Amino acid sequence: MSFKVLSQMLLNIRPYLAMISLQFGYAGMYIVTMVSFKQGMSHWVLVVYRHVVATLAIAPFAFVLERKIRPKLTLSVFLKVMLLGLLEPVIDQNLYYVGMKSTSATFAAATVNVLPALTFIMAIIFRMERVNLRQKPGLAKVIGTSITLSGAMLMTLYKGPVVDILGGYSHRSQHENSGDASSGQHWVAGTIMLLSCTIGWSAFFIVQSMTLKEYPAELSLTSLICVMGMVEGGVVALVMERDMSAWAIGFDSRLLAAAYSGVVCSGIAYYVQGFVNKVRGPVFVTAFSPLAMIITAILGAIILSEQVHLGSLLGAVVVVIGLYSVAWGKSKDENMTSGEGKAQELPVVREDKYKSAHDSFDGATALDTSIALKSALSGEP
Repeated sequence: MSFKVLSQMLLNIRPYLAMISLQFGYAGMYIVTMVSFKQGMSHWVLVVYRHVVATLAIAPFAFVLERKIRPKLTLSVFLKVMLLGLLEPVIDQNLYYVGMKSTSATFAAATVNVLPALTFIMAIIFRMERVNLRQKPGLAKVIGTSITLSGAMLMTLYKGPVVDILGGYSHRSQHENSGDASSGQHWVAGTIMLLSCTIGWSAFFIVQSMTLKEYPAELSLTSLICVMGMVEGGVVALVMERDMSAWAIGFDSRLLAAAYSGVVCSGIAYYVQGFVNKVRGPVFVTAFSPLAMIITAILGAIILSEQVHLGSLLGAVVVVIGLYSVAWGKSKDENMTSGEGKAQELPVVREDKYKSAHDSFDGATALDTSIALKSALSGEP
């Protein structure tokens, strides 16, 4: 295998590797933040600290690496950045943390699996995604989206008995295990919060895709989103969190949660998602979320002693089936679009060759020009 072929192959799989790696980062964040909440961390404060850390981590790289290619910050871009800072850092994250505290880290990760379906629907609404029901790819995307939403409803409406993923199936009551924190929790309310945060996250990817067309500097855009998330989140936190002692932080899990989520899940994640979003689109970016659910379920059972319910598992399986039906349709659409683009390039080459031959023999006799043009069009020397 030549170096050129290997380089091209690595270039093609780079978006896949980036998104898979990011899911491991998200899974770690789910666990770390859940531990910090159990130690009294306020999620309003965590959102602010998270984006302070993210800004300090990303802004220097953006300032140095993109100083020559950074576009002018127009009013249109600034308003979009304000909206991005509100959608993901403020609305999405706070609703997610509230929902996770009311349910569990594993259930929260499973609920986020509806993200690709919601993003697909929004992409259709904003004409960023096309659907042709007369072709298999378009039909697969629509059916897959319906299946995904059905799985989300299953997780919401059916809780079921506990399943110990490390040891097997169990019919034990929730009150029989002190490690089961779901008793007394508002499970339905938490689920509504999680689904609402997912809608905000989907909208974030749509607006991010639009913004990158006007402001194609991923690191700089990431820094601006983090700054705006810090400012807007700070205003919300000061209104919602009246106890000033909640802002105190020490060298414990609360500091770890702010540092980890800030660097990995805000700074690096925004940049990676922006890069992949620019190359493959918002639907592709969200297609890897089920991997985070699997990793979180394993880590949650080991570290947090969380118990997974049968409804969550069944719903997650349905969601994954629907998700990859959407992913299959998306990949087939990309192949068809690529093939059409190649087919349309042929007349352009011939037209350029015709023009080159015409210019080269301008001023010659009619007979010589005719011979030259015939030779150029046939490809003969």
